[in-house]
Amino acid sequence: MKLQQVAGLCLTAWSTLASAATLPAELVEQRQTADGSCTHGPYTRACWKNGYSIATDFDEKFPTTGNTVTYDLEVTNGTCNPDGNGDRVCLLFNNQYPGPVIRATWGDNLVINVKNSMQDNGTSIHWHGVRQYHSTQSDGVNGLTECPIAPGDTKTYSFQVTQFGTSWYHSHFSSQYGDGVVGSMIFDGPASSNYDIDLGPYVLTDWYYPTAYQINSLAIINLQSQGPPPAADTVLINGTNKNANGGGQYNKVTMKKGKKYRLRLVNTSVDNYLRVSLDGHNMTVMTTDFIPVNPFSVQTLLIGIGQRYDVVIKADQAAGNYWFRANVATDCLSANNFYGRAIWSYEGVASADPTSTAYDEPSGCLEPSGASPYWVQKVPSGTFDNAKGDLDVSITQAQLPPGGDTLFVWALGNSSMNVEWDQPTLQYVANGNTSYETRMNVHPTTSEGSWNYWLVQQDSRAPPVPHPIHLHGHDFFVLGQGSGTYTADAPLNYATPPRRDTATLPGGGWLAIAFPSNNPGAWLMHCHIAWHVAEGLAVQFLESPDQISVDEGALQSTCDNWKSYYETAYWKKDDSGI
Repeated sequence: MKLQQVAGLCLTAWSTLASAATLPAELVEQRQTADGSCTHGPYTRACWKNGYSIATDFDEKFPTTGNTVTYDLEVTNGTCNPDGNGDRVCLLFNNQYPGPVIRATWGDNLVINVKNSMQDNGTSIHWHGVRQYHSTQSDGVNGLTECPIAPGDTKTYSFQVTQFGTSWYHSHFSSQYGDGVVGSMIFDGPASSNYDIDLGPYVLTDWYYPTAYQINSLAIINLQSQGPPPAADTVLINGTNKNANGGGQYNKVTMKKGKKYRLRLVNTSVDNYLRVSLDGHNMTVMTTDFIPVNPFSVQTLLIGIGQRYDVVIKADQAAGNYWFRANVATDCLSANNFYGRAIWSYEGVASADPTSTAYDEPSGCLEPSGASPYWVQKVPSGTFDNAKGDLDVSITQAQLPPGGDTLFVWALGNSSMNVEWDQPTLQYVANGNTSYETRMNVHPTTSEGSWNYWLVQQDSRAPPVPHPIHLHGHDFFVLGQGSGTYTADAPLNYATPPRRDTATLPGGGWLAIAFPSNNPGAWLMHCHIAWHVAEGLAVQFLESPDQISVDEGALQSTCDNWKSYYETAYWKKDDSGI
């Protein structure tokens, strides 16, 4: 029986099941077949085309469409007033917040021209979670893969879309993205659960009335006494919310009874974990970051900074108005002064402030336990304790800006990262220079085809704060997470480990991850709390440097323009640079 003949039956069953183990054996076998005659549609979202389907692990195989999709982004100074509190200084893509949605299809080539039209800021743009397969030079991390783009300069980022799902893009220049330099991305492809209507990205973020640079400075000051950073002022949903005094406006969504809606949740915050829910409606989770999972149902969902969840919501409740809620997760030590709300209304019902009842919010600052990858890819077992490298998270003393004051800052791997904007890692690679300074926090990976095992452990010198750990250039396998100090008898999951690009290091605890060496490049791994990475909480993995291809002309051009600008720049580097 072909997949297209049973797809409706299979996917109806999958949407209510938590793991492949509960599926009939014949359906498990059928769903692993990529049938080129199966057509992608509302009842057959698992299908794609040309022999590709949801069964295709895109780390092992991906299509090449031959299509090129081009976008032009301009970063400008501006003002914005997302919740009616009043105008504040913003830095914007194409003069809008959030920035334009970038959309391409699995297998396309994506070309994005970024012009920096800001007066007093450099920038670099990172495409969060994108594997950048053999295109590390387009990863967009100043100090690693490029020099910053100087005001007036333009840089072209080019890469193949080897994944499908939802993500976002943002500046990686200090804490700049907290002032609005963010946007979302959709890579169209198959899905592990059926739906009728794609609602597109739902961008969630904390928001501060002072600028990100002001808050970053206060966070560094507070860290000297190991105090918390300032609390956020509100939470925005797709760039809007009402403020505490009633000004502004809610985001609004209209549903039609009986329809299933795909919602692409993205947490673009700088400091806050968010817990989201839609009153009275369950959410079927089908994707974590870029990774399809066996669908499972939740009432509330915890989303760490940088994480994404594609969910399906069925309009199956009484016609009316319902609150969509986005609250900071206080159990993750997140804090703000207000909450995020949106109004979801059924077709034919006049939109009004809902009277719906919230779900009870669970406690515990960890990812959902039901997120098992759709693709079964085992990690070699029994080797973690023998092969692991240790990255301790601690508080240490270091000089962040060259010649600056000695500060208490975060450290990952017993060293705080402090990049040089005008001498990125790829310039070292291009020049054959292996004399990496300690401040660069360079860690070589294993040889191509081998596995890397890392234990990230918080020690007693660090405040017990949860950290969303993000790796560039790879999805990693989460072998385990736990509180306290890791011990050799801690249970690790090698058979069906969750797979994603951002995962939580529990406060005061440990995170065990693994990834294979299969993508040459200079890859950053860092805490995605903006203040923490600005304070040095990052390392970089240098993978197969002899296989890294560098366009030295393009690299040098950006660096020359940056050096010329920086000689007379008003604002000088005063943090880690990333």
